[in-house]
Amino acid sequence: MTLKLRITSAAEKQIRSGHPWIFSDSILDQNREGQMGEMGIIYDKKDKFLAAGFFDPDSPIRLRILHAGKPTNIDAAWWTERLESAVARRAPLFDHQTTGFRWINGENDGWPGLVLDRYADTLVLKLYTAAWLPRLREITGLIRQRLQAHRIVLRLSRNIQETVLREWRKNDGEILYGPPLEQPIIFLETGLQFEADVLRGHISGFFLDQRENRRKVGSRARGRSVLNAFSFTGGFSLYAAKGGAASITDLDISRHALEGGRRNFQLNESIPEIARCRRTEIKADAFEWLNENSKKRFGLIILDPPSLAKRESERAGAIEAYTHLASAGIAHLEPGGLLVACSCSAHVSALEFFESVRRAASKSRRRFSELETTGHAPDHPATFEEANYLKAAYLGF
Repeated sequence: MTLKLRITSAAEKQIRSGHPWIFSDSILDQNREGQMGEMGIIYDKKDKFLAAGFFDPDSPIRLRILHAGKPTNIDAAWWTERLESAVARRAPLFDHQTTGFRWINGENDGWPGLVLDRYADTLVLKLYTAAWLPRLREITGLIRQRLQAHRIVLRLSRNIQETVLREWRKNDGEILYGPPLEQPIIFLETGLQFEADVLRGHISGFFLDQRENRRKVGSRARGRSVLNAFSFTGGFSLYAAKGGAASITDLDISRHALEGGRRNFQLNESIPEIARCRRTEIKADAFEWLNENSKKRFGLIILDPPSLAKRESERAGAIEAYTHLASAGIAHLEPGGLLVACSCSAHVSALEFFESVRRAASKSRRRFSELETTGHAPDHPATFEEANYLKAAYLGF
């Protein structure tokens, strides 16, 4: 018996406008209990087909929309077309100099709760809902056929790992297809070599979403002393060094991250600009270090912290923290310096974040100009409000 759902008028309106989620409190009625991953059909007030999607009884997002509008057959040909569309959108974006990027960006490419990243010849399939598990073999087979992967690695959001292990005997970091992996994958980004820990690293192994901002930093770094706060494995730093930076200081609380940054620099020692650039590591909390080392000055400062608002209740505190962080960064800028402030907090809007950075700049009583603001990279499209998380502001002083 098909799982049938009826939803509130407000939710119907959202679906018609393209929103891909139905929350549990928007469901008025369903004809029976739903099973994880089965197809749920939404009917509108006139008892006409509205949408179809994956049912997830364990998530507040109860239904993730696959298709809305007129009824259609969601079969092998439908899945193939949807994958082809995502691949075609990326085709003009990258050449042989960049072998690390996102093939599928979840709901924004019509694959709700599923992300597919490429690292050279290894693909990482990350799931944010267990609703995909009943179709895992089918989807993996399709990806293998179309993208000719040497290896496919499964990554799981923390909130579903226990369920997936118990019900489907699958683990985070499990290799679904291909040979074992005993060391990080080396991939290219704009000709630079980076390592990615695809089995255990953050997200899928590397922060691919900051590529365009890394390129911009590289184009503005020549002759500058650079502080990369929250440096992780030194992505911004490596671009700055290639762009002719005089020196790099990587600041991160994680020794593991700093060691990764060191290895990334070693991978690129054959590039003269990188070989000449002086690199220093500081293992410390970035907030504390910026406050306690007031005499240090830099020509370019990158502030790229982890999310400061992981839930809506943390939004106000995060906005205040972004202002404080930007103020601390500005205090360390040389005359003529450049501040690059980033946010990956989805619960803080672009307007709120940019205003927080501008507020800090105004409070500094220094003359400044807003050079540009940026959002998502083209392989990380954001097609609905909740998907908009990444933003960066470039300010010159």
